[in-house]
Amino acid sequence: MLSLVIAESALELVPPELQKHNSVLASARRSKKKPSEILLDISWHFAAMKGIKDEIKRGRPDLVHFSLLEACSIPLYFEKKLCVFVHTIDDKVIFVSQNVRLPKSYHRFVGLIEKLYSTGKIEEDNKTLLEIKNMDFSSLMDKIKPKQIVGLSTKGTLISYQQLALELDSETCLVVGGFAKGHFSDMTKKHFDRTVSINKNALEAHVIISRVLYEYEKRIIM
Repeated sequence: MLSLVIAESALELVPPELQKHNSVLASARRSKKKPSEILLDISWHFAAMKGIKDEIKRGRPDLVHFSLLEACSIPLYFEKKLCVFVHTIDDKVIFVSQNVRLPKSYHRFVGLIEKLYSTGKIEEDNKTLLEIKNMDFSSLMDKIKPKQIVGLSTKGTLISYQQLALELDSETCLVVGGFAKGHFSDMTKKHFDRTVSINKNALEAHVIISRVLYEYEKRIIM
């Protein structure tokens, strides 16, 4: 089946160097959790994040939420023709099982992901719905073993949604950045067989995902 990787995603727990900052302590108190147990979110932790490494690519779990809702709420996914992974900026991978219905509420999504970080798995009726592992992008590609890896980037060759969809198949891995600004790291880009752009403007990940998957879906199941 087609693989979708939301890569270098702005999804992580508050790193140790920020855990004593006042803004982090305040949001931890609101959540009734330890600073090490909450997601880094620029909406709450803007002051703490100033000057950290890769600042513009971090602290946007909402983007990952939007992207997962787009990918996991369509016939392509429910008919088991799409496999979804989230690779995070700190080299963890979330494996999304089939027929997972993710919460549409952002607040509930945050709670779910924080629980996933704490337990390693989210299970229901003895079935694993989500699992998180320490894994870099290279190791994930070794696990998926796609015949073609296509990265979507504003630095890529311009192509239409329809043409890209025609070039995808069940052994392709489609890679979309899960961050608001910036570009893929060299470590990620070196794995791409092709790098393409589907719009002359920078679009958010969930918009790209919805448009490309819809065009592919029309070919496969409509």
